[in-house]
Amino acid sequence: MSAPRSGRPPHRLARRLAAAALVAFAAPLLAACTPAVPFDPAPDATDPDCASVVVRLPDQVAGLDARETSAQGTGAWGSPAAVLLRCGVEPPGPTTLRCVSVDDVDWIIDESDAPRYRFLTYGRTPAVEVVVDNDAVSGTTAISDLSGAVGAIPADGGCTDFEDLGGLTDEG
Repeated sequence: MSAPRSGRPPHRLARRLAAAALVAFAAPLLAACTPAVPFDPAPDATDPDCASVVVRLPDQVAGLDARETSAQGTGAWGSPAAVLLRCGVEPPGPTTLRCVSVDDVDWIIDESDAPRYRFLTYGRTPAVEVVVDNDAVSGTTAISDLSGAVGAIPADGGCTDFEDLGGLTDEG
């Protein structure tokens, strides 16, 4: 006695199986064809400390997968890219912008182009810049996920509060 048939001709089933196998095989190859995120490298992207940062970059930031980039000392996450990192930017000088410490890394926050926020390490040379599309992901989560890698650059300073200035008064 033969096995029951599904009512479909055998060649249709074979074609469906072949198509499914092709999709399963081609999906990783097509994903690899995603174009690299275009970047201009930062002036000091070739600094050895930037290489230390890049090799420590996580595979995911704020739940977004890492993307290939077109320049040394860079990283990107999301499709479209919602988190962009450049190592080797000019370290900032004193500023009145808000400065926060996340996992022992101090970051200056520039909100002037909201909802795109620019985070810049403070007290590290070379500096690292992270631009986050806050409509897509949380900037706080992104810099928290990146602080471990950025911590590869030794700190030579950091944020200060008014209270840290000690002894200054309105009179002098």
